[in-house]
Amino acid sequence: MRHTLPASLAFACLLAAPVFANDTMAELKTGGLSYVQSLEVAMEEEDLFISQQEIRVDYVFSNETDKDIETVVAFPMPDISGGPDQNIALDDMDGDNMLGFSVMQDGKPITPTLQQRAYANEIDVTDELKAKGVPLPPLGQTAAEAADRLDEATKRDWIARGIVMDDSYDAGKGWEHHALPLWTLRSVYWWKTVFPANSRVKVSHRYKPSVGGTVATTYLDENNQPKGERYEDYVRRFCIDDAMVRAARKSNEAMAAGKAYFTENWISYVLRTGANWNGPIKRFKLTVDKGKKENLVSFCGNGVRKTGPTTFEMTAEDFFPEKDLDILILVSTQPAP
Repeated sequence: MRHTLPASLAFACLLAAPVFANDTMAELKTGGLSYVQSLEVAMEEEDLFISQQEIRVDYVFSNETDKDIETVVAFPMPDISGGPDQNIALDDMDGDNMLGFSVMQDGKPITPTLQQRAYANEIDVTDELKAKGVPLPPLGQTAAEAADRLDEATKRDWIARGIVMDDSYDAGKGWEHHALPLWTLRSVYWWKTVFPANSRVKVSHRYKPSVGGTVATTYLDENNQPKGERYEDYVRRFCIDDAMVRAARKSNEAMAAGKAYFTENWISYVLRTGANWNGPIKRFKLTVDKGKKENLVSFCGNGVRKTGPTTFEMTAEDFFPEKDLDILILVSTQPAP
């Protein structure tokens, strides 16, 4: 099978996450972190690698002033949402560090503070969940079990407010009703650090992406045509082109015939916080690995070139991120030869 990239990769900025994120300076305020611009620390380099298994980010920051700068650095993680259609592979759905986040500064490990808040319809429901003994990670088994143990009045209230949903089904013993988490978890790692005067600081992150997905291709309409709001959304987010339309058509026809087809995986990376530093990112490099050769990938970018059987690279100088990155990977169900 062939890979495909949009013919006109309009990378208005450059994905998670809900899938990655840039370092940003921040100040601590009641209720959470508020990001602020730094006029004294510049991002010299960013080397970003994204695959379905790992996110690697290596930065070089510079403080060219004659004074040490002490501040809080924050790293926002991709949103993780509950619901019946999530297809996210994580080693520990119930733990706080679900994505296995780690950070080093100048080669030394850092233990950051983790701040997490839960939102339903953009309303903060963190305190309500904690008061009822419901864990914040929405995809964990413990959260689902705790939500299902809620009293009926609370369940009705939370269903009406979109905090949970009524997951109803018949497994052969009559209809069952269970409370399924719907809220979105937003997580930020932060730590205090010092940027010494007239020096450069290296910061490196590693974590597993939050990968969303479906069991088929979903951006064509019911007649297998590139029409409708979902298709337009995919054009905007992933810059899908005619080749991706043809791939989805063939995939849907193959699935109906019982043959190998494509499923969707999505990875998102919070890139706009790179604009919080002094000036643009002087040297930016993005590498996207689609996984198997048979997979297809689409994302918005300028000057993207194929660098290996499964890898694609984009570089830029004086790069100013204006929006976040969303990556669509069509995963082939065809067994590798």
